[in-house]
Amino acid sequence: QVELVESGGGLVQAGGSLRLSCAAFGRTFSSLAMAWFRQAPGKEREFVAVISWSGSTTAYADSVRDRFTLSRDNSKNTVYLQMNSLKPEDTAVYYCAAGDHTSHYRDQYDSWGQGIQVTVSS
Repeated sequence: QVELVESGGGLVQAGGSLRLSCAAFGRTFSSLAMAWFRQAPGKEREFVAVISWSGSTTAYADSVRDRFTLSRDNSKNTVYLQMNSLKPEDTAVYYCAAGDHTSHYRDQYDSWGQGIQVTVSS
C-alpha cells in the first residue's frame, strides 16, 4: 500500500475552478494507476477520473468530462485534478486512490487518501 495525502479543496462559486493534488508516499509511484472518486452526502462513492501509471491513458466520468483534467508528475509523486466550470452538484468529499490497474471500480484500489471537501456554491 501507499500513503496518499490530498490537498487543494475548499469553497468556490459555481463556474469557478479548483485544483486538487494528491501526493503519494511509500511505494513506487510511477508503477501505480491513480484515480479520484467522490462522495456526496447520502450518496455512494462514485468514480471521477483515472490516469494510468505512465500518464498516457486517462478516463473520466460523463458528468465531469470536458471540465476536469487529471494529470500526474512522476518526478514529484503527485497527481493533479484540475476542476473547471464547477457546478453545485460537484460538491462532495473527493478521495484519491492508488492501485495496480487503470479502473473505474472502487474495489480495484487498495490505497485511499483521507478525503478532502469541495463545496460549490450557487
